Parts: sequence; structure tokens; C-alpha cells
Amino acid sequence: MKLSLETRYHGDVVVVQCHGCIVYRDEAIAFSRRVGEILADESKIILDLGGVTSIDGAGMGELILLYRWARTIGAQLIYASPRSFVRHTLGLTRLDSFLEVHSSLSAALAALQLEPEKICAQC
Repeated sequence: MKLSLETRYHGDVVVVQCHGCIVYRDEAIAFSRRVGEILADESKIILDLGGVTSIDGAGMGELILLYRWARTIGAQLIYASPRSFVRHTLGLTRLDSFLEVHSSLSAALAALQLEPEKICAQC
């Protein structure tokens, strides 16, 4: 399954829902390019990993690269809803202690001090 990214706004937070594979070559490059474009304009971003079906070392590298870039430019980039295999991989590589990862989108929004009930499902 190819990677698709859907962008939604929740107040001043951009939520990027990721569906498919974040793997070496085209998908990892497209992922990094699109999130990089968003980082250029927005300061609060949540990457919702709930729809990620596969991720490899290149995909993990892009997660790190984007997180470090966000911190460098003063933006907040956090990750939400990783499936169990993604969370397991983050744990094995100890990236879960470096990246800000939340178990759900609601928890990620709360971390950015937004109240989950203010989420607009049609936004």
C-alpha cells in the first residue's frame, strides 16, 4: 500500500493522518517533503501514525529528522496513535524516549493544550 497523507486543522494545530507505508525511497521521501512543507508554515503539528501499515529504518529516520528540524525552528511536532508494531519498533530503538509519542490523537491534542471536545470532525 502506498503512502497517503491527509491534512486536517484543529484550531492552530495541523493533524497529518498517515495511511500506508513509510518505507525506503518514494514513500519516505514523499512523507518528509510533505511534512517539511507544513513545518515551514505551521508551528504545531501532530503526525497521526494510526494508519501506518509498515515502517522501516528509512521511515524511522524521517521521523527523527522531522522532529529535530521542528525543534530547531521552534515548532512542536508530536506523534500520535502508533500501531503496536510501530510502538514496539520505537521502543526497541529507544526512539520513544527521544520523540514525543502519544497513544491517541486526543492525548496528543491534550499535550498541545487543546481540549479534545473542540475537535471538529468535518474540518
